[in-house]
Amino acid sequence: MHPNDSIAVPGPFDIIGDIHGCYDETVELLLKLGYKINASEVSHPEKRLVLFLGDLVDRGPKSPAVLRLVMRMVNSGIALCVLGNHDVKLLKKLNGRNVNVNPGLARTLEQLEGESADFITEVIAFLQGLPFHFVLDKGRLVVAHAGLKERMHGKQSDAVTAFCLFGETTGEIDQFGLPVRGDWAVDYTGEAMVVYGHTAVKEAEWRNRTIDIDTGCVFGGKLTALRYPELELVSVLARQVYSEPLRPIEGMTLLSSPKNDPRS
Repeated sequence: MHPNDSIAVPGPFDIIGDIHGCYDETVELLLKLGYKINASEVSHPEKRLVLFLGDLVDRGPKSPAVLRLVMRMVNSGIALCVLGNHDVKLLKKLNGRNVNVNPGLARTLEQLEGESADFITEVIAFLQGLPFHFVLDKGRLVVAHAGLKERMHGKQSDAVTAFCLFGETTGEIDQFGLPVRGDWAVDYTGEAMVVYGHTAVKEAEWRNRTIDIDTGCVFGGKLTALRYPELELVSVLARQVYSEPLRPIEGMTLLSSPKNDPRS
């Protein structure tokens, strides 16, 4: 579905932040949101739709299971999904492109070694068919993995694609070897609500009608959904730390081991 084809889709939506292979938490969050999950389908009694914000894979323990679940949901019409930068990198690798295989991607590739060639083919086709952002509810809602400036809403270009995947970058590298990011949301004045992830934060927080809902599940934080139009945040706690963040997450106290799961 092209972003301009989706404007009339009104919702209601449950927008879910970066999963990064955290399958168990994804299922727990869907159940908490009222979805029914069985072997053949996922459904909601109120006909709600899930919007996945990308970065389905890497770092976490069950990327193939996440892909299988999300593909099933999108193909059955109960979910929409945009591409994240980790999804794009995996796609390039599966298509034989030369990419830098960092530890997060290496973990996904190792997990995929046990999958069939048919499944890999399905994953490639699925990822190739995903858009980089959606404009929904008659232009009132925009979702993109790393956010999107107002002048880019509904547009397609290399610059729009790069912003959707990586947000605003300065071209500089910080002390952790990561790109320095600009704070585009602080200057956002658009009427459309923009929901995004990409940058892990301790708590989702509104800024000028934008909200980052990546609350660092794979790093031992939470997996968060924003219910739209209710604007209610629903989260589940990570079961453990699956990956240590390269850049510290301001204000976040991470779990140190599975035994620290507060629900155990």
